Amino acid sequence: MVTKVRAQRIADRIHEELSGILLMEVSDPRVVSAYITKVRVDNELSYANIYVSSMEGSEEADSILEGLNHASGYLRRELAQRVELRHFPKLRFYWDPSPEHADRIDQLLASLDTGEEDPEDQDSSEEK
Repeated sequence: MVTKVRAQRIADRIHEELSGILLMEVSDPRVVSAYITKVRVDNELSYANIYVSSMEGSEEADSILEGLNHASGYLRRELAQRVELRHFPKLRFYWDPSPEHADRIDQLLASLDTGEEDPEDQDSSEEK
């Protein structure tokens, strides 16, 4: 069992190295637009939960996760060579909808600033 500080340092290092690998070395077209939003490592260093998102939005989520899971053996081997640990954690990939939620909140705040109505609210008020 490792301390929270060490687990966070390992997660940060995995995040940094994996981002570089995805950007420079992986050629799978399914994962080209993917980026890592956060990495969490459990206290036993058994699993690294990797949260990913894409500029294309959640429409590509299944394809991206499929591509990452397909490449997980390669990614784990590359990470194990770059991050020195006695036993490297297994990689688990999850979709992170946070960037999409943040964009939606930004749109709502922008519509408040300009005095415009939310387009979805406008459609529903026209139907009444």
